[in-house]
Amino acid sequence: MSTQSLGRVLPILDWLPGYGRTALASDSMAGLIVAIMLVPQGMAYALLAGLPPEVGLYSSIVPLVFYGLLGSSRALAVGPVAIVSLMVATTLGEIAQAGSAGYLAGAVLLAFLSGAILLGMGVARLGFLVNFLSHPVISGFSSAAALVIGFSQLKHLLGFDIPRSHLITETIAHAATHVGQINPATFVIAAASFGILLSFKSRVAPLLRSFGLSAEAADAIAKAGPLVAVLLTTVAVWLFALNQTAGVSIVAEIPAGLPPFTVPTFDLALIEQLLPAAALIAVVGFLESVSVAKSLASKRRQKINANQELIALGAANIGASVTGGYPVTGGFSRSLVNFTAGAVTPMASIITAGLIALTVLFLTPLLYFLPKATLAAIIVVAVVNLIDLKTLRHAWGYDKADAASLIATFLAVLTLGVEIGIVAGAALSIALYLWRTSRPHMAVVGRVGETEHYRNVLRHEVQTDPKVLMVRVDESLYFANTAYLEDQLLARIADKPDIDHLVLIMSAVNFIDASALDTLETLAERLHDAGVTLHFAEVKGPVMDRLDRVGFAENPLFGQVFLSTHAAERALVGGQDTPG
Repeated sequence: MSTQSLGRVLPILDWLPGYGRTALASDSMAGLIVAIMLVPQGMAYALLAGLPPEVGLYSSIVPLVFYGLLGSSRALAVGPVAIVSLMVATTLGEIAQAGSAGYLAGAVLLAFLSGAILLGMGVARLGFLVNFLSHPVISGFSSAAALVIGFSQLKHLLGFDIPRSHLITETIAHAATHVGQINPATFVIAAASFGILLSFKSRVAPLLRSFGLSAEAADAIAKAGPLVAVLLTTVAVWLFALNQTAGVSIVAEIPAGLPPFTVPTFDLALIEQLLPAAALIAVVGFLESVSVAKSLASKRRQKINANQELIALGAANIGASVTGGYPVTGGFSRSLVNFTAGAVTPMASIITAGLIALTVLFLTPLLYFLPKATLAAIIVVAVVNLIDLKTLRHAWGYDKADAASLIATFLAVLTLGVEIGIVAGAALSIALYLWRTSRPHMAVVGRVGETEHYRNVLRHEVQTDPKVLMVRVDESLYFANTAYLEDQLLARIADKPDIDHLVLIMSAVNFIDASALDTLETLAERLHDAGVTLHFAEVKGPVMDRLDRVGFAENPLFGQVFLSTHAAERALVGGQDTPG
């Protein structure tokens, strides 16, 4: 295997040979900042997934190393994320009790299955399949998931138990009717955490810059909001023993030590239960990762290999499954922090993993008094950015059908659940595509003045000949639109009995399937019976190659194939007999 080919399989070979001190310094700073951000986030997202907080830390060590070795993005930061954590909680909540051994075993198996699916897709080079989830569908899904995630944290923010429900209306109703049960100390801690997080997010960096601190240093310090919230609230609970005197719920003991080696439970019945959810988690996680990776890579004119990303994320998830973790993917906020903090290679992720490993080895006793309300506040502040009103406004102004798919996905996630909601959104998106392409736009064209340009007769002043009908088809031809094509063309011929020639302009046709070819042959036969000859113009090379393989030009029912629309008009109107 050549060095170039090996570099595609192991992207680390592309950047490691030229790695130097400058890159190490930049990656070390980025790795430190992301680690500071990821420690509280990892624990918070594990809490959201219904798992012990240490599982979030375990999921932030080996997966980061595997991605650093195999990923094609130089800035993507992999780890637990909010949406995947919600999907894990939704899936496992139906088969086991949160906190039980069966629940944790299910999370580990989910990570393994998601990783195996991603790896399989990467090896088979199936990255293109995720394109069936349109941007409006993803936007609707993310916005609804953000609301579900946010309201799922009410029980931690208010300090009393709220039954789990995928309907946020039920969650809100229960909270409203039991408002007298609010734990005052928990509520104050949550409010203080929100204040710290929002202040660091919007005010700390400008304030530090006004004191003369460099923009890079100010931004780096501003990213430490979650860590500051964790430290201050943890000290407050410890100092005043709020867990005992005021009933504040805390994280309590987190096992110290590196992640244990774990063998997923390969129970066939459990695999059958989890496989559909694992596939959705894999697809949603990959979509989030690759969109973030492409966005950041474009800023530095770098390339992202989608199939290599599948392999890297698959390996990362399998790494999580064998070290007691749960499904991971690339997160938007962490990746942006990694990028702006100066990460130049995936070594930043490996450094982050090393720092988190040191945390679980030596620092977990310091997190004993960490209040769950603080972790809930971190989750809520993180997912607010997922609520995407901009895409809805843009889609509504541009295409009401896309806006409808966004709204339908949003409502389906809120009312039917996460998995059903995104499947319904994807199905609606595909249905809308089939509906659009089943009714292709067709324009009768004519010549613009004395030029060789031909335009729609409804939009421009053009010249036409009464005996030649020239129609431009603006869609590839396949089984779903062939009947519509035939009906429309025959109707136009019926309306103009003087027509002798019909020219189909194929400049926008990229593909003709077998059903469409049969329809064209039937159409040519019916037109021939009506005294009209069917011709073609501007057929693309790849399309013509396929037609030639089945002897298309030898069919006596077809007329001529012209190189251009102008050549067709000259031949048919001017009496010439030579195709262009």
